Amino acid sequence: MRTLYVLSRVLPFILSFRRDVRRWIVIGRPARRSKAFHARRAERLVATIAKLGPSFVKIAQVFAGRADLLPEPYLSAVSTLTDRVPPVPVEQIEQVILESYGRPATDMFTDWHRVPLASASLGQVHRARYQDVDVVVKVLRPRIERTVESDVVASELILRWAERFFPNPHVLGLRAILGEFARRIGDEMDFRKEGEYAERIRNNFAFNPKVAVPIVFAEMTRQRVLVLEYMAGTRIDALAPLIASGKVDTGYLVRTVMELYVQMMLVDGFFHADPHPGNLLWGDDGRVVLLDFGLVVDVPQATRLALVRTVFAAIKKDAAGVVDGFYTLGLVQEGVDRHVIVRLVETLLGIAFERTTAQERIEFVERELLADQVLETLYDFPVILPPDMVYFARTAALIEGLGARYDARFNALLVVAPIALRMRREILTSLGEMDRLEARDPVQVFSGYLRAAGGIVSRAARELSMVAIEAISTIQPSQEIRSAQPRSASTRQITSGAVNTVARVDEPGSGESRT
Repeated sequence: MRTLYVLSRVLPFILSFRRDVRRWIVIGRPARRSKAFHARRAERLVATIAKLGPSFVKIAQVFAGRADLLPEPYLSAVSTLTDRVPPVPVEQIEQVILESYGRPATDMFTDWHRVPLASASLGQVHRARYQDVDVVVKVLRPRIERTVESDVVASELILRWAERFFPNPHVLGLRAILGEFARRIGDEMDFRKEGEYAERIRNNFAFNPKVAVPIVFAEMTRQRVLVLEYMAGTRIDALAPLIASGKVDTGYLVRTVMELYVQMMLVDGFFHADPHPGNLLWGDDGRVVLLDFGLVVDVPQATRLALVRTVFAAIKKDAAGVVDGFYTLGLVQEGVDRHVIVRLVETLLGIAFERTTAQERIEFVERELLADQVLETLYDFPVILPPDMVYFARTAALIEGLGARYDARFNALLVVAPIALRMRREILTSLGEMDRLEARDPVQVFSGYLRAAGGIVSRAARELSMVAIEAISTIQPSQEIRSAQPRSASTRQITSGAVNTVARVDEPGSGESRT
């Protein structure tokens, strides 16, 4: 019955998306869709997911980082699901506490708050005091284990049906996401593991004065109950008043978040994979506070080494090196034309260090690639996200969104590059690659950039001198000087995140992602 209910809810959307490609589902020209239509459908889709329950909310949240499967505005709409989970009646929460400790909540904690502080897809959080310390008590939703199990079965059946009738690489991508969700969800519903993860990350940042991770009260941790230090702060998406008053420097904030993720991903190999705004706070003491450690990724060393090489290749604007990294990481399917991928990476890297708005990046992609072989190739052979990389992509997307919230011209690569260069010794040492990997290379690259900049200035000075000399010898100097002005390079605008929105949603056939 659950499968039929879920199918009845999602089938209209499946057919609607199919009509974006074939007007009459199987044959016919694509249906024309406006941006307003896509915005309305995205909102309806998210509302439907919220009604289907916590497990579908959790699955959908993984899609928030899958721009290869969901274009805008669906990505943005799905990201709002964190705020749409209704709370569980407090009586049910208190029953879970009673079953876990054998004593009621009021006996275990002083100043127990019956109104929840937050409600998430798997757990609900209440404030209390324990041993004269302000704490938060995270409680697993009642009967969530059975709900998740039945929802995974229902989702697998629906996707199997979808794969049969709509065979394409994107449906396979959906299957991969569901498989990864099913593999990890058991750990997320065991708060003992979350407590261990929180302690590990806390230890990794023990000597970092910019970052705060709450203390875990291990003696109070149970499978369905987790007790952590309460940390006061403001959600990272609600800082406008503090920014206006000068209490928060957005540049410092974004750099700090980037630094902590560079450390987790490339140095520690163990990172918090759910940095949505509810899990990041600006602490009252000026530190960035990291919350909710149910979803973490332990990165294999081989993956981390490939990532490091790819990042440094991007910093060097080495398209071939970046593509080598893509192949090593398993991001490119067998059979894809390597030259096409290199062409794409060259396009992205060509202006990746420029400050542009998101809209400018979209327009550039449309202008440069829509009529190009690249997009056709990417549709037939889309970028693959192996299990390890799904959460890298989601995390990167969430951080990119954070930066863009406070700076319309935010460019993640411009921020990451100097951080990675500054931390290169730590990164390479953690990998045991100081001797074999060219540790000097990033420095040489940066120096090369400086030398190149100096050369540009010198050439510009020489050209201006020649123009001036020529102008003096002509009858119409002003006209000559005007004709010698350099053309704007504003058309070369994009960042690595631009590929997230390659297909315009108001174009025929754009209901399916084309990356």
